[in-house]
Amino acid sequence: MEQQDHESFFSPKGIPAFASIIIFLVSFFIVMSLFRSVLNLFSEVRGYGMGYFFIGEGIMLLSVFIVTFLMMRFLDRRPFSDLGFSLKGRGKDILYGFLMAVLIYAIGFGVCLLTGQIEVVGVHLHWSDLLLSGLFFAMVAIVEETMMRGYVLGRLLRTRLNKFISLLISSLLFALLHLMNPNVAFLPMLNLVLGGLLLGASYLYTRNLWFPVSLHFFWNWIQGPVLGYEVSGNRFCETLFSLRLPANNLINGGAFGFEGSLVCTVLATLFTLFIIWWFEQ
Repeated sequence: MEQQDHESFFSPKGIPAFASIIIFLVSFFIVMSLFRSVLNLFSEVRGYGMGYFFIGEGIMLLSVFIVTFLMMRFLDRRPFSDLGFSLKGRGKDILYGFLMAVLIYAIGFGVCLLTGQIEVVGVHLHWSDLLLSGLFFAMVAIVEETMMRGYVLGRLLRTRLNKFISLLISSLLFALLHLMNPNVAFLPMLNLVLGGLLLGASYLYTRNLWFPVSLHFFWNWIQGPVLGYEVSGNRFCETLFSLRLPANNLINGGAFGFEGSLVCTVLATLFTLFIIWWFEQ
């Protein structure tokens, strides 16, 4: 459902969209810097592996909700419910996000296996890592979707910008959040932009976050803890599958993981177009 209270991107009335987004992102990074300073006081947690990331992401989750609430309440003067976390009539979106992530990896992982670009050299079931990483990646999905789809894209969609231009801008900003990740390069950055398009496409039509949150969560969790890829260049825990890459290349994604592969490029593009086609019918 399209909202009708559109404004100019550089609206002189109230806080213009570009200023709101800049204030929001700067505020978030200030809070994130404070979070890192606090976390350094407990640096011994690093020795527990996944626990370090878990604690850090938990603090970020609290931080992003505080910043988003304050922005919407005092600058944008809109209810927090506009963000898109209503579950009414949207429970099935969580299932659809799961199914799409499974389908993407069934195709992508299958292609890499069949072409010999990856090999499974071991299977090791670590229940604690699977469960803790599941909670961690759930928080990652909520944090990043609240920021980039809920606030940034939601704010852009209230301007007179074309909705697809708004989606592209939010996706570029989403990719820039990962600019300092290990092993980042042109193709991984391109795929992160495409990932932003994939995650945000449904929001153009529903203004609801549960599909992108679900897709984002299962995308990361299946990619890393289950299949054994790096997630955006990072390895967080022991994985169900142990992989061997005969060579780091553009097909298997190398040290960046699946998101550094041409297979990801093709699949993210196709599934984004499918989502748009579905809602445009």
